[in-house]
Amino acid sequence: MAASLPLVFDAPRRGMPPRHLADLDADGLRAAVRELGLPAFRADQLARHYYGRLEADPEQMTDLPAAARTRVGEALFPPLLTPVREISCDDGQTQKTLWRAGDGTLLESVLMRYGGGADRSLRGLRSGADGSRSARATLCISSQAGCGMACPFCATGQGGLQRNLSTAEIVDQVRAASATMRDLGERLSNIVFMGMGEPLANYKRVVAAVRRIVSPAPAGFGISARSVTVSTVGLAPAIRKLADEGLSVTLAVSLHTPDDELRDTLVPVNNRWPVAEVLDAAKYYADRTGRRVSIEYALIRDVNDQPWRADLLGKKLHKALGPLVHVNLIPLNPTPGSEWDASPRPRQDEFVRRVQAQGVTCTVRDTRGREIAAACGQLAAEG
Repeated sequence: MAASLPLVFDAPRRGMPPRHLADLDADGLRAAVRELGLPAFRADQLARHYYGRLEADPEQMTDLPAAARTRVGEALFPPLLTPVREISCDDGQTQKTLWRAGDGTLLESVLMRYGGGADRSLRGLRSGADGSRSARATLCISSQAGCGMACPFCATGQGGLQRNLSTAEIVDQVRAASATMRDLGERLSNIVFMGMGEPLANYKRVVAAVRRIVSPAPAGFGISARSVTVSTVGLAPAIRKLADEGLSVTLAVSLHTPDDELRDTLVPVNNRWPVAEVLDAAKYYADRTGRRVSIEYALIRDVNDQPWRADLLGKKLHKALGPLVHVNLIPLNPTPGSEWDASPRPRQDEFVRRVQAQGVTCTVRDTRGREIAAACGQLAAEG
């Protein structure tokens, strides 16, 4: 199984959309503007429209000369993502969007609001009776269409990998959600790379997207790096590389079991980078950034929920990472055709207790979106 996994972190640009403004850093955008025969200040102007005003249609950029708008649109704003379907649950506080890229590729993102009150829907936020503000709005974004990691309990992984997303396709998910929240009088506060795909298998474009997300205007959206989480199933060399990028994002490692024998099956990439190597890379990340590493653990009935595995998990994490680790326990979310399900509550509570007894912080994730197949491991981008 391991032989079918990607051998490189970045696939060629095959199948990618045309160049978009969000693919370019500041120098690249200035060069593109010069190619269009426009004065240099237009680069800053265009960036402010996209990242600051969340506008992606040059025809609406009225401070651009009318004669230049078509050229700018063709060169820097090719169509990226079109919403196909939006469905919601949790009284409208969780919303999943199915997107179609220009080549027909399908992907999904999930917008989740927390702290706004169950009686106030995503669409009706401003009419809330108490007039209060939601504490947090998190967007779960995709970095690939599908996923090549082949984890058997994950619907995305079972569907296989279609292609990497471009930097702009990743970034535009954030722009669209930011515009939604702005229109509701709110602000998008958190980004998690936990949608479709293995982010570190699309390394170059994901890191570029993170830089756009955290850079202040006009170079980006200005979201705090500490509010951005990049997840991985354990591509150890890429974890180390990310540690050296100078970004203070949270690293989330999907471990799912502390022993190699089971992890070889649950997370096939473990055949190349076993648990010890993954935890060593996580320690390097924590040491370099000073950030606590999040360990994701999908709890599966009678598969990885045994008391001895909880003890072993706690011991290994405490030894490898000390206080710079937190276990995020995730009750398994159901996927079509799966024979596995979540552990019963008493076993879950005992697992938490045993991990904590080893001196490691452990909490159970508040799962959102199960009924609309928007929770972890459920995204399948079905049209």
